[in-house]
Amino acid sequence: MEEEYSVTDPIQLLEAASEFAHDPGFLSDASTQEFLFRFPLPVIINALQTKADVPGLENALVACLERIFGTKYGASLIPQYMPFVIVGLGADSQKVRYVACKTVSCLLENSDETNISAARLVVEYDVYPLLLKCLIYGDEQVATASTDVIRKFVGSPEGLGMVFPANVNEATHLRNVAAGCSSLPCYWLDMSAFINALEGHVRVLALIVKLFSISSSVASVVYNSNLLSLLEAELRNVNDTLVTLSVLELFYELAEIQHSTEFLSRTTLLQILASLISNGSIGSILRARAMTIIGRLLSKEDVFTFIDESSVKTVISAVVGRLGLLESEDADEFECTVEALGQIGMTIQGATVLLSNTPPAARHVVDAAFDQHGRGKQLAALHALGNIAGEPRSESNRILNVNAEESLRFLIYETASKSSKFAPSGLLLSVLQQESEIRLAGYRLITGLVARPWCLMEICSRQEIINIVTDPFTETTKIGMEVRHNCCQAISKALLLSPKLTSDPALAGIAAKLDEAVRRGPYLARKNSKAQPAVMTAERF
Repeated sequence: MEEEYSVTDPIQLLEAASEFAHDPGFLSDASTQEFLFRFPLPVIINALQTKADVPGLENALVACLERIFGTKYGASLIPQYMPFVIVGLGADSQKVRYVACKTVSCLLENSDETNISAARLVVEYDVYPLLLKCLIYGDEQVATASTDVIRKFVGSPEGLGMVFPANVNEATHLRNVAAGCSSLPCYWLDMSAFINALEGHVRVLALIVKLFSISSSVASVVYNSNLLSLLEAELRNVNDTLVTLSVLELFYELAEIQHSTEFLSRTTLLQILASLISNGSIGSILRARAMTIIGRLLSKEDVFTFIDESSVKTVISAVVGRLGLLESEDADEFECTVEALGQIGMTIQGATVLLSNTPPAARHVVDAAFDQHGRGKQLAALHALGNIAGEPRSESNRILNVNAEESLRFLIYETASKSSKFAPSGLLLSVLQQESEIRLAGYRLITGLVARPWCLMEICSRQEIINIVTDPFTETTKIGMEVRHNCCQAISKALLLSPKLTSDPALAGIAAKLDEAVRRGPYLARKNSKAQPAVMTAERF
Protein backbone atom coordinates (compact mmCIF):
# COMPACT_ATOMS: atom_id res chain seq x y z
CA MET A 1 0.00 0.00 0.00
CA GLU A 2 2.78 2.45 0.94
CA GLU A 3 4.50 1.62 -2.32
CA GLU A 4 1.32 2.55 -4.22
CA TYR A 5 1.24 5.85 -2.38
CA SER A 6 4.84 6.65 -3.22
CA VAL A 7 4.46 6.26 -7.00
CA THR A 8 1.50 8.62 -7.40
CA ASP A 9 2.00 10.96 -10.35
CA PRO A 10 3.07 14.31 -8.76
CA ILE A 11 1.68 16.29 -11.71
CA GLN A 12 -1.71 14.66 -11.27
CA LEU A 13 -1.52 15.30 -7.54
CA LEU A 14 -0.57 18.96 -8.11
CA GLU A 15 -3.55 19.55 -10.38
CA ALA A 16 -6.00 17.80 -8.05
CA ALA A 17 -4.66 19.50 -4.91
CA SER A 18 -4.76 22.94 -6.56
CA GLU A 19 -8.31 22.43 -7.74
CA PHE A 20 -9.40 21.17 -4.31
CA ALA A 21 -7.63 23.96 -2.41
CA HIS A 22 -9.00 26.78 -4.52
CA ASP A 23 -12.53 25.55 -5.11
CA PRO A 24 -14.66 28.59 -4.16
CA GLY A 25 -17.65 26.52 -3.10
CA PHE A 26 -18.52 25.29 0.39
CA LEU A 27 -16.35 22.36 1.40
CA SER A 28 -18.44 19.59 2.92
CA ASP A 29 -17.26 16.51 4.77
CA ALA A 30 -18.53 14.41 1.86
CA SER A 31 -16.36 16.33 -0.62
CA THR A 32 -13.35 15.91 1.67
CA GLN A 33 -13.96 12.15 1.95
CA GLU A 34 -14.28 11.86 -1.80
CA PHE A 35 -10.97 13.66 -2.37
CA LEU A 36 -9.16 11.58 0.26
CA PHE A 37 -10.54 8.40 -1.34
CA ARG A 38 -8.70 9.40 -4.52
CA PHE A 39 -5.62 10.75 -2.75
CA PRO A 40 -5.29 9.34 0.77
CA LEU A 41 -3.47 11.40 3.39
CA PRO A 42 -0.35 9.17 3.26
CA VAL A 43 -0.03 10.05 -0.45
CA ILE A 44 -0.16 13.78 0.26
CA ILE A 45 2.17 13.53 3.26
CA ASN A 46 4.67 11.41 1.38
CA ALA A 47 4.71 13.86 -1.54
CA LEU A 48 5.23 16.75 0.88
CA GLN A 49 8.12 14.98 2.61
CA THR A 50 9.90 13.76 -0.52
CA LYS A 51 9.67 17.22 -2.15
CA ALA A 52 9.28 16.06 -5.72
CA ASP A 53 10.87 18.54 -8.10
CA VAL A 54 7.56 19.94 -9.31
CA PRO A 55 7.14 23.74 -9.16
CA GLY A 56 4.16 24.75 -7.02
CA LEU A 57 3.58 21.27 -5.55
CA GLU A 58 4.51 22.21 -1.98
CA ASN A 59 2.27 25.29 -2.01
CA ALA A 60 -0.63 23.31 -3.43
CA LEU A 61 -0.29 20.49 -0.90
CA VAL A 62 -0.01 22.91 2.03
CA ALA A 63 -3.16 24.74 0.93
CA CYS A 64 -4.89 21.40 0.33
CA LEU A 65 -4.03 20.04 3.80
CA GLU A 66 -5.09 23.26 5.46
CA ARG A 67 -8.49 22.97 3.84
CA ILE A 68 -8.85 19.26 4.58
CA PHE A 69 -8.11 19.64 8.29
CA GLY A 70 -10.43 22.62 8.46
CA THR A 71 -13.41 20.28 8.05
CA LYS A 72 -14.92 18.16 10.80
CA TYR A 73 -14.05 14.99 8.93
CA GLY A 74 -10.48 16.09 8.27
CA ALA A 75 -10.00 17.12 11.92
CA SER A 76 -11.21 13.69 13.05
CA LEU A 77 -8.25 12.14 11.20
CA ILE A 78 -5.58 14.28 12.87
CA PRO A 79 -5.06 12.04 15.96
CA GLN A 80 -3.97 9.24 13.61
CA TYR A 81 -1.34 11.47 12.03
CA MET A 82 0.23 13.11 15.07
CA PRO A 83 3.70 11.75 14.15
CA PHE A 84 3.40 13.65 10.86
CA VAL A 85 2.46 16.80 12.78
CA ILE A 86 5.55 16.44 14.96
CA VAL A 87 7.78 16.06 11.90
CA GLY A 88 6.06 19.00 10.22
CA LEU A 89 6.59 21.32 13.19
CA GLY A 90 10.33 20.67 13.02
CA ALA A 91 10.63 20.75 9.22
CA ASP A 92 13.07 23.04 7.41
CA SER A 93 10.29 24.32 5.15
CA GLN A 94 8.42 27.28 6.61
CA LYS A 95 5.32 26.30 4.63
CA VAL A 96 5.33 22.80 6.14
CA ARG A 97 5.76 24.27 9.62
CA TYR A 98 2.83 26.56 8.91
CA VAL A 99 0.50 23.78 7.85
CA ALA A 100 1.59 21.70 10.88
CA CYS A 101 0.67 24.61 13.18
CA LYS A 102 -2.67 25.01 11.41
CA THR A 103 -3.27 21.27 11.80
CA VAL A 104 -2.83 21.49 15.58
CA SER A 105 -5.15 24.48 15.58
CA CYS A 106 -7.82 22.49 13.73
CA LEU A 107 -7.34 19.61 16.17
CA LEU A 108 -8.03 21.89 19.13
CA GLU A 109 -10.99 23.52 17.40
CA ASN A 110 -12.84 20.60 15.84
CA SER A 111 -11.77 17.23 17.23
CA ASP A 112 -14.31 14.99 18.91
CA GLU A 113 -13.66 15.32 22.65
CA THR A 114 -15.78 12.24 23.44
CA ASN A 115 -12.91 9.93 22.51
CA ILE A 116 -9.71 11.68 23.53
CA SER A 117 -8.95 15.22 24.61
CA ALA A 118 -7.24 17.22 21.88
CA ALA A 119 -5.26 19.13 24.51
CA ARG A 120 -4.14 15.84 26.05
CA LEU A 121 -2.84 14.72 22.66
CA VAL A 122 -0.83 17.94 22.41
CA VAL A 123 0.64 17.20 25.83
CA GLU A 124 1.36 13.51 25.13
CA TYR A 125 3.19 14.28 21.89
CA ASP A 126 5.12 17.15 23.52
CA VAL A 127 3.90 19.57 20.88
CA TYR A 128 4.18 22.76 22.96
CA PRO A 129 8.02 23.05 22.90
CA LEU A 130 7.88 22.68 19.12
CA LEU A 131 5.27 25.42 18.91
CA LEU A 132 7.59 27.70 20.87
CA LYS A 133 10.39 27.02 18.39
CA CYS A 134 8.03 27.84 15.52
CA LEU A 135 7.15 31.07 17.31
CA ILE A 136 10.78 32.10 17.74
CA TYR A 137 12.43 30.78 14.59
CA GLY A 138 9.58 30.65 12.09
CA ASP A 139 8.76 33.32 9.56
CA GLU A 140 5.96 35.79 10.26
CA GLN A 141 3.22 33.47 9.00
CA VAL A 142 4.48 30.53 11.06
CA ALA A 143 4.89 32.70 14.18
CA THR A 144 1.33 33.98 13.84
CA ALA A 145 -0.04 30.45 13.38
CA SER A 146 1.88 29.10 16.40
CA THR A 147 0.67 32.00 18.56
CA ASP A 148 -2.90 31.18 17.56
CA VAL A 149 -2.42 27.53 18.53
CA ILE A 150 -0.92 28.38 21.92
CA ARG A 151 -3.82 30.74 22.68
CA LYS A 152 -6.29 27.91 21.98
CA PHE A 153 -4.19 25.43 23.94
CA VAL A 154 -4.27 27.69 27.02
CA GLY A 155 -8.08 27.49 26.93
CA SER A 156 -7.84 23.94 28.32
CA PRO A 157 -6.74 22.96 31.85
CA GLU A 158 -3.91 20.86 30.38
CA GLY A 159 -2.73 23.76 28.25
CA LEU A 160 -2.91 26.29 31.06
CA GLY A 161 -0.82 24.02 33.28
CA MET A 162 1.82 23.47 30.60
CA VAL A 163 2.16 27.08 29.42
CA PHE A 164 2.27 28.36 33.00
CA PRO A 165 4.14 25.63 34.90
CA ALA A 166 4.29 25.80 38.69
CA ASN A 167 8.03 25.21 38.49
CA VAL A 168 9.56 28.50 37.35
CA ASN A 169 12.73 26.67 36.35
CA GLU A 170 10.98 24.77 33.55
CA ALA A 171 12.65 25.46 30.22
CA THR A 172 9.25 26.18 28.66
CA HIS A 173 8.34 28.82 31.23
CA LEU A 174 7.86 31.97 29.14
CA ARG A 175 10.20 33.97 31.36
CA ASN A 176 12.99 31.46 30.60
CA VAL A 177 12.08 31.30 26.91
CA ALA A 178 12.31 35.10 26.67
CA ALA A 179 15.59 35.12 28.56
CA GLY A 180 16.99 32.47 26.22
CA CYS A 181 16.20 34.67 23.22
CA SER A 182 17.89 37.72 24.70
CA SER A 183 21.04 36.04 25.98
CA LEU A 184 22.49 34.27 22.94
CA PRO A 185 26.30 34.59 23.05
CA CYS A 186 28.50 36.47 20.60
CA TYR A 187 25.85 38.56 18.83
CA TRP A 188 28.59 40.75 17.47
CA LEU A 189 30.04 37.81 15.57
CA ASP A 190 26.81 37.18 13.66
CA MET A 191 24.47 40.11 12.97
CA SER A 192 21.83 37.78 11.53
CA ALA A 193 21.74 35.76 14.76
CA PHE A 194 21.51 38.99 16.74
CA ILE A 195 18.50 40.25 14.75
CA ASN A 196 16.76 36.88 14.90
CA ALA A 197 17.27 36.69 18.67
CA LEU A 198 15.80 40.16 19.18
CA GLU A 199 12.84 39.31 16.96
CA GLY A 200 12.26 36.07 18.86
CA HIS A 201 12.40 37.93 22.17
CA VAL A 202 9.78 40.43 21.02
CA ARG A 203 7.59 37.58 19.72
CA VAL A 204 7.61 35.94 23.14
CA LEU A 205 6.59 39.25 24.70
CA ALA A 206 3.82 39.55 22.10
CA LEU A 207 2.62 36.05 23.01
CA ILE A 208 2.38 37.12 26.66
CA VAL A 209 0.13 40.01 25.61
CA LYS A 210 -2.05 37.69 23.47
CA LEU A 211 -2.45 35.29 26.38
CA PHE A 212 -3.26 38.19 28.72
CA SER A 213 -6.10 39.22 26.41
CA ILE A 214 -7.89 35.84 26.56
CA SER A 215 -9.77 36.48 29.79
CA SER A 216 -9.46 38.07 33.20
CA SER A 217 -8.65 34.70 34.76
CA VAL A 218 -5.80 34.00 32.32
CA ALA A 219 -4.59 37.59 32.76
CA SER A 220 -4.40 36.89 36.48
CA VAL A 221 -2.18 33.88 35.81
CA VAL A 222 0.04 35.97 33.52
CA TYR A 223 0.36 38.65 36.20
CA ASN A 224 1.02 36.15 39.00
CA SER A 225 3.72 34.53 36.84
CA ASN A 226 5.48 37.92 36.89
CA LEU A 227 5.52 38.03 33.11
CA LEU A 228 4.42 41.66 32.78
CA SER A 229 7.68 42.63 34.44
CA LEU A 230 9.48 41.42 31.29
CA LEU A 231 7.75 44.14 29.29
CA GLU A 232 8.42 46.74 31.98
CA ALA A 233 12.13 45.88 31.94
CA GLU A 234 12.28 46.52 28.19
CA LEU A 235 10.80 49.99 28.64
CA ARG A 236 13.41 50.90 31.23
CA ASN A 237 16.13 50.15 28.70
CA VAL A 238 15.76 52.74 25.94
CA ASN A 239 19.05 52.02 24.19
CA ASP A 240 17.36 50.18 21.32
CA THR A 241 14.67 52.41 19.83
CA LEU A 242 13.13 49.66 17.67
CA VAL A 243 12.74 47.23 20.57
CA THR A 244 11.39 49.96 22.86
CA LEU A 245 8.89 51.02 20.20
CA SER A 246 7.81 47.39 19.70
CA VAL A 247 7.22 46.99 23.43
CA LEU A 248 5.29 50.27 23.54
CA GLU A 249 3.04 48.84 20.82
CA LEU A 250 2.48 45.78 23.00
CA PHE A 251 1.55 47.99 25.95
CA TYR A 252 -0.85 49.83 23.66
CA GLU A 253 -2.52 46.48 22.93
CA LEU A 254 -2.64 45.78 26.67
CA ALA A 255 -4.22 49.16 27.37
CA GLU A 256 -7.01 48.35 24.90
CA ILE A 257 -7.97 45.13 26.72
CA GLN A 258 -11.04 45.62 28.89
CA HIS A 259 -9.67 43.93 32.01
CA SER A 260 -6.16 45.38 31.74
CA THR A 261 -6.55 48.35 34.13
CA GLU A 262 -6.85 46.18 37.22
CA PHE A 263 -3.55 44.41 36.54
CA LEU A 264 -1.55 47.23 34.95
CA SER A 265 -2.37 49.44 37.94
CA ARG A 266 -0.31 47.05 40.10
CA THR A 267 2.77 47.50 37.93
CA THR A 268 5.11 50.46 37.59
CA LEU A 269 3.92 51.15 34.03
CA LEU A 270 2.54 54.62 34.68
CA GLN A 271 5.75 55.72 36.37
CA ILE A 272 7.85 54.33 33.51
CA LEU A 273 5.68 56.06 30.90
CA ALA A 274 5.88 59.36 32.82
CA SER A 275 9.66 58.97 32.90
CA LEU A 276 9.77 58.36 29.13
CA ILE A 277 7.66 61.45 28.49
CA SER A 278 9.97 63.61 30.60
CA ASN A 279 13.09 62.22 28.90
CA GLY A 280 14.12 64.82 26.34
CA SER A 281 17.05 62.73 25.11
CA ILE A 282 14.97 59.94 23.52
CA GLY A 283 13.23 60.07 20.17
CA SER A 284 9.96 62.00 19.98
CA ILE A 285 8.26 58.93 18.49
CA LEU A 286 8.80 57.06 21.78
CA ARG A 287 7.42 59.92 23.86
CA ALA A 288 4.44 60.32 21.57
CA ARG A 289 3.60 56.62 21.79
CA ALA A 290 3.96 56.69 25.57
CA MET A 291 1.46 59.55 25.68
CA THR A 292 -0.95 57.61 23.49
CA ILE A 293 -0.80 54.64 25.87
CA ILE A 294 -1.43 56.90 28.87
CA GLY A 295 -4.44 58.39 27.12
CA ARG A 296 -5.81 54.96 26.24
CA LEU A 297 -5.30 53.59 29.73
CA LEU A 298 -6.72 56.58 31.61
CA SER A 299 -9.75 56.92 29.32
CA LYS A 300 -11.42 53.86 30.85
CA GLU A 301 -14.39 54.34 33.15
CA ASP A 302 -12.94 52.06 35.84
CA VAL A 303 -9.50 53.66 35.95
CA PHE A 304 -10.07 55.52 39.22
CA THR A 305 -11.24 52.28 40.82
CA PHE A 306 -7.73 50.86 40.52
CA ILE A 307 -5.46 53.91 40.18
CA ASP A 308 -5.49 56.59 42.86
CA GLU A 309 -6.05 60.20 41.82
CA SER A 310 -2.62 61.34 42.98
CA SER A 311 -0.93 58.90 40.56
CA VAL A 312 -3.11 60.16 37.73
CA LYS A 313 -2.21 63.77 38.58
CA THR A 314 1.49 62.89 38.58
CA VAL A 315 1.23 61.43 35.08
CA ILE A 316 -0.82 64.37 33.82
CA SER A 317 1.79 66.76 35.24
CA ALA A 318 4.47 64.95 33.21
CA VAL A 319 2.34 65.20 30.06
CA VAL A 320 1.58 68.87 30.60
CA GLY A 321 5.23 69.59 31.41
CA ARG A 322 6.21 68.15 28.06
CA LEU A 323 3.36 69.97 26.33
CA GLY A 324 4.66 73.31 27.57
CA LEU A 325 7.93 72.67 25.71
CA LEU A 326 6.26 71.70 22.45
CA GLU A 327 4.02 74.61 21.57
CA SER A 328 6.59 76.03 19.16
CA GLU A 329 8.45 72.78 18.39
CA ASP A 330 7.43 69.26 17.31
CA ALA A 331 3.89 69.53 15.91
CA ASP A 332 3.31 65.76 15.73
CA GLU A 333 4.32 65.19 19.33
CA PHE A 334 2.21 68.17 20.39
CA GLU A 335 -0.84 66.65 18.68
CA CYS A 336 -0.25 63.26 20.34
CA THR A 337 0.07 64.97 23.72
CA VAL A 338 -3.14 66.96 23.30
CA GLU A 339 -4.95 63.82 22.10
CA ALA A 340 -3.78 61.99 25.24
CA LEU A 341 -5.24 64.75 27.43
CA GLY A 342 -8.44 64.52 25.41
CA GLN A 343 -8.70 60.79 26.01
CA ILE A 344 -8.16 61.30 29.74
CA GLY A 345 -10.96 63.87 29.62
CA MET A 346 -13.48 61.39 28.21
CA THR A 347 -14.48 60.30 31.73
CA ILE A 348 -16.01 62.61 34.32
CA GLN A 349 -13.17 61.93 36.75
CA GLY A 350 -10.51 62.53 34.10
CA ALA A 351 -12.10 65.77 32.88
CA THR A 352 -12.42 66.96 36.48
CA VAL A 353 -8.73 66.34 37.17
CA LEU A 354 -7.71 68.14 33.97
CA LEU A 355 -9.76 71.20 34.96
CA SER A 356 -8.98 71.18 38.68
CA ASN A 357 -5.17 71.28 38.72
CA THR A 358 -3.47 74.57 39.49
CA PRO A 359 -2.91 75.76 36.84
CA PRO A 360 -5.45 73.55 35.04
CA ALA A 361 -3.93 71.08 32.58
CA ALA A 362 -6.79 71.82 30.18
CA ARG A 363 -5.47 75.38 29.65
CA HIS A 364 -3.12 74.20 26.88
CA VAL A 365 -6.00 72.39 25.17
CA VAL A 366 -8.29 75.43 25.22
CA ASP A 367 -5.56 77.74 23.95
CA ALA A 368 -4.71 75.43 21.03
CA ALA A 369 -8.36 74.76 20.17
CA PHE A 370 -8.91 78.36 19.08
CA ASP A 371 -5.46 79.06 17.66
CA GLN A 372 -5.65 79.00 13.86
CA HIS A 373 -1.89 79.15 13.32
CA GLY A 374 -1.47 75.36 13.31
CA ARG A 375 -4.17 73.31 11.61
CA GLY A 376 -3.10 69.92 13.01
CA LYS A 377 -2.69 71.31 16.51
CA GLN A 378 -6.07 73.06 16.41
CA LEU A 379 -7.85 69.97 15.09
CA ALA A 380 -6.38 67.74 17.82
CA ALA A 381 -7.16 70.32 20.50
CA LEU A 382 -10.78 70.82 19.36
CA HIS A 383 -11.45 67.09 19.57
CA ALA A 384 -9.71 66.93 22.95
CA LEU A 385 -11.77 69.85 24.28
CA GLY A 386 -14.91 68.21 22.92
CA ASN A 387 -14.06 65.12 24.98
CA ILE A 388 -13.45 67.18 28.11
CA ALA A 389 -16.74 69.03 27.54
CA GLY A 390 -18.51 65.66 27.49
CA GLU A 391 -19.42 64.95 23.85
CA PRO A 392 -18.54 61.20 24.15
CA ARG A 393 -20.34 60.91 27.49
CA SER A 394 -24.07 60.36 27.92
CA GLU A 395 -26.19 63.51 28.21
CA SER A 396 -26.68 62.97 31.95
CA ASN A 397 -22.88 62.82 32.53
CA ARG A 398 -21.71 65.92 30.68
CA ILE A 399 -21.80 68.37 33.57
CA LEU A 400 -18.86 68.22 36.02
CA ASN A 401 -18.62 69.45 39.60
CA VAL A 402 -18.90 73.17 40.40
CA ASN A 403 -15.17 73.88 40.51
CA ALA A 404 -14.42 72.05 37.27
CA GLU A 405 -17.32 73.75 35.49
CA GLU A 406 -16.19 77.17 36.66
CA SER A 407 -12.66 76.39 35.47
CA LEU A 408 -13.92 75.34 32.02
CA ARG A 409 -16.04 78.48 31.72
CA PHE A 410 -13.18 80.73 32.87
CA LEU A 411 -10.66 79.20 30.45
CA ILE A 412 -12.93 79.68 27.42
CA TYR A 413 -13.94 83.23 28.33
CA GLU A 414 -10.32 84.12 29.09
CA THR A 415 -9.18 82.79 25.71
CA ALA A 416 -11.97 84.74 23.98
CA SER A 417 -11.04 87.96 25.77
CA LYS A 418 -7.47 87.69 24.54
CA SER A 419 -8.54 87.12 20.93
CA SER A 420 -10.09 89.36 18.30
CA LYS A 421 -13.43 87.53 18.74
CA PHE A 422 -14.02 88.91 22.28
CA ALA A 423 -16.66 86.27 23.18
CA PRO A 424 -16.96 82.45 23.11
CA SER A 425 -19.65 82.78 20.44
CA GLY A 426 -17.08 84.44 18.19
CA LEU A 427 -14.57 81.65 18.83
CA LEU A 428 -17.12 78.94 18.02
CA LEU A 429 -18.29 80.74 14.89
CA SER A 430 -14.71 81.10 13.65
CA VAL A 431 -14.29 77.32 14.03
CA LEU A 432 -17.50 76.57 12.09
CA GLN A 433 -16.37 78.86 9.27
CA GLN A 434 -13.23 76.82 8.60
CA GLU A 435 -12.71 73.71 6.46
CA SER A 436 -14.73 70.53 6.88
CA GLU A 437 -12.48 68.64 9.34
CA ILE A 438 -12.19 71.62 11.69
CA ARG A 439 -15.92 72.26 11.36
CA LEU A 440 -16.74 68.67 12.37
CA ALA A 441 -14.56 69.02 15.47
CA GLY A 442 -16.44 72.26 16.17
CA TYR A 443 -19.80 70.47 16.00
CA ARG A 444 -18.52 67.94 18.54
CA LEU A 445 -17.32 70.70 20.84
CA ILE A 446 -20.65 72.54 20.71
CA THR A 447 -22.53 69.27 21.31
CA GLY A 448 -20.64 68.83 24.57
CA LEU A 449 -20.55 72.48 25.68
CA VAL A 450 -24.16 73.40 24.97
CA ALA A 451 -25.38 71.55 28.08
CA ARG A 452 -24.03 74.60 30.00
CA PRO A 453 -26.49 77.55 30.14
CA TRP A 454 -23.72 80.08 29.52
CA CYS A 455 -22.69 78.30 26.31
CA LEU A 456 -26.30 77.95 25.17
CA MET A 457 -26.72 81.72 25.57
CA GLU A 458 -23.54 82.33 23.57
CA ILE A 459 -24.72 80.10 20.72
CA CYS A 460 -28.22 81.57 20.59
CA SER A 461 -26.71 85.06 20.52
CA ARG A 462 -25.13 84.40 17.12
CA GLN A 463 -27.61 83.73 14.32
CA GLU A 464 -24.68 82.74 12.06
CA ILE A 465 -23.97 79.70 14.27
CA ILE A 466 -27.60 78.59 14.11
CA ASN A 467 -27.64 79.06 10.34
CA ILE A 468 -24.59 76.81 9.88
CA VAL A 469 -25.73 73.97 12.15
CA THR A 470 -29.26 73.92 10.68
CA ASP A 471 -28.23 74.17 7.02
CA PRO A 472 -28.67 70.75 5.34
CA PHE A 473 -26.31 71.83 2.55
CA THR A 474 -23.34 72.62 4.85
CA GLU A 475 -21.95 69.05 4.94
CA THR A 476 -21.59 66.62 2.04
CA THR A 477 -20.11 63.53 3.76
CA LYS A 478 -22.08 61.00 5.78
CA ILE A 479 -20.14 61.59 8.99
CA GLY A 480 -20.37 65.34 8.49
CA MET A 481 -24.15 65.19 8.12
CA GLU A 482 -24.47 63.01 11.22
CA VAL A 483 -22.21 65.14 13.43
CA ARG A 484 -23.94 68.34 12.33
CA HIS A 485 -27.36 66.80 13.05
CA ASN A 486 -26.20 65.62 16.49
CA CYS A 487 -25.10 69.18 17.21
CA CYS A 488 -28.53 70.45 16.13
CA GLN A 489 -30.24 67.98 18.44
CA ALA A 490 -28.03 68.93 21.38
CA ILE A 491 -28.79 72.66 21.00
CA SER A 492 -32.51 71.98 20.54
CA LYS A 493 -32.67 69.77 23.67
CA ALA A 494 -30.72 72.30 25.70
CA LEU A 495 -33.25 74.99 24.72
CA LEU A 496 -36.18 72.79 25.71
CA LEU A 497 -34.57 72.18 29.10
CA SER A 498 -34.12 75.91 29.68
CA PRO A 499 -37.57 77.42 30.50
CA LYS A 500 -36.22 80.98 30.71
CA LEU A 501 -34.88 80.82 27.15
CA THR A 502 -37.84 78.99 25.62
CA SER A 503 -40.20 81.66 26.98
CA ASP A 504 -38.14 84.42 25.36
CA PRO A 505 -40.00 85.62 22.21
CA ALA A 506 -36.70 86.64 20.65
CA LEU A 507 -35.58 83.00 20.64
CA ALA A 508 -38.83 81.49 19.34
CA GLY A 509 -37.62 81.61 15.75
CA ILE A 510 -34.32 79.92 16.66
CA ALA A 511 -36.13 77.13 18.53
CA ALA A 512 -38.47 76.55 15.56
CA LYS A 513 -35.58 76.50 13.11
CA LEU A 514 -33.68 73.97 15.23
CA ASP A 515 -36.76 71.79 15.65
CA GLU A 516 -37.36 71.72 11.91
CA ALA A 517 -33.71 70.82 11.24
CA VAL A 518 -33.85 67.99 13.78
CA ARG A 519 -37.04 66.59 12.21
CA ARG A 520 -35.51 66.68 8.73
CA GLY A 521 -32.82 64.24 9.86
CA PRO A 522 -29.13 64.23 9.01
CA TYR A 523 -29.03 63.09 5.38
CA LEU A 524 -29.88 66.13 3.29
CA ALA A 525 -33.67 65.69 3.66
CA ARG A 526 -34.34 68.99 1.91
CA LYS A 527 -37.68 70.69 2.20
CA ASN A 528 -39.80 70.41 -0.97
CA SER A 529 -36.90 68.82 -2.86
CA LYS A 530 -37.87 67.48 -6.28
CA ALA A 531 -36.01 65.67 -8.99
CA GLN A 532 -34.70 68.10 -11.60
CA PRO A 533 -34.29 67.09 -15.24
CA ALA A 534 -30.72 67.25 -16.48
CA VAL A 535 -30.18 68.49 -20.06
CA MET A 536 -26.83 68.41 -21.78
CA THR A 537 -25.46 68.71 -25.27
CA ALA A 538 -24.76 65.40 -26.98
CA GLU A 539 -21.11 64.57 -27.50
CA ARG A 540 -20.00 64.52 -31.12
CA PHE A 541 -16.88 62.94 -32.56
